[in-house]
Amino acid sequence: METARTGFAADGARGVVAAFLRTRIFTDRSALSQARLQSISRNHGSTKPHPADNLVEMFTGIVEEAGKVERIRRTAKSVELTVRATATGRGLKVGGSLAVNGCCLTAAKISRRGKSSLVQFDLLQETWRLTNLQFVRSGSLVNLERPLRADGELGGHFVTGHIDGLGKIVRWERAGQDHVLDIAAPPALMRNVIHKGSIAVDGISLTVAAVQNKNFRIWIIPHTCEITALRERKVGDAVNLETDLLGKYAEKFVAARHQK
Repeated sequence: METARTGFAADGARGVVAAFLRTRIFTDRSALSQARLQSISRNHGSTKPHPADNLVEMFTGIVEEAGKVERIRRTAKSVELTVRATATGRGLKVGGSLAVNGCCLTAAKISRRGKSSLVQFDLLQETWRLTNLQFVRSGSLVNLERPLRADGELGGHFVTGHIDGLGKIVRWERAGQDHVLDIAAPPALMRNVIHKGSIAVDGISLTVAAVQNKNFRIWIIPHTCEITALRERKVGDAVNLETDLLGKYAEKFVAARHQK
């Protein structure tokens, strides 16, 4: 019975993947082009108006650089977070998106500073409360990634930039040339964490090496540690988690079929 259910889930997942690719990545190109021409701000955890509904931002979890937090300013309606970006700031315009520690945010203001850019994001109070951005300070490092282009390389896995919840680092130590990272996560997230599956930790696409009841393990190679904000993390720190999108679709698909 378990084998049959596994096979059914796999078939359902394949259908979900196919539909996902058709509708979210390779969406009507004319619609995408039209949306890009419109100067409409995006609402990804920000206080700006929402863009054209058919323009979907996606990421891959391949962090391009670690930016530095320059300023944090609270207002009555939002929290202004200003980050210094270099590579990810090139070509970025007001209304454009960046994943900051895996959270898709909209650039509200941009000022150029030589080879770098100061990018201000206006965060909703909910975004501030539900992500580890609430713990950053001036000088903190944050992972940055630009959205995936329709013709871009998918180097990691599908990442939406919508954080599922917070995890807590319970082990972070060197093991030879690599590092071992154990993260405790809420039960609602652990149900979608599988051995050898993908998960985004602070926006980094990583492979799950082991799963226990309340936590999971990841091995970090030197390159990932060097170019991301992981290099300043420590035991007890909170990390943003986004579980595998396709797994969540497959779970919902199977659950719906079983209810019939």
